[in-house]
Amino acid sequence: QVRLVESGGGSVQAGGSLRLSCAVSGYPYCMGWFRQAPGKEREGVAVIYTDGKTNYANSVEGRFTISKDTAKNTLYLQMSSLNPEDTARYYCAANIYYAGVRCGRRGDYVGYWGQGTQVTVSA
Repeated sequence: QVRLVESGGGSVQAGGSLRLSCAVSGYPYCMGWFRQAPGKEREGVAVIYTDGKTNYANSVEGRFTISKDTAKNTLYLQMSSLNPEDTARYYCAANIYYAGVRCGRRGDYVGYWGQGTQVTVSA
């Protein structure tokens, strides 16, 4: 069983930064971050593979960084140069598949979800 608990969301002005954290219990084999804004489809933001390789959505490439601290059992999403289009509820996710491929960022199957944390970016 995997349990995920996010923290670190909040409100920030455009151009600012936030770091999201996800406390992990259990033994997930692929982890990532998704986001969903009102009226929009869920978007796979970033995934990190067991070997540490990462994959990002084009919309956040170069601005967001996903990382994990195995000793602390924590997943992070460092977000910089935030803009109002980044406003959404962000979810930590584990055991992600897309089109049957493990760790596919678009994630049409996700084994475990956190409860989400809101990020609001004002202009």
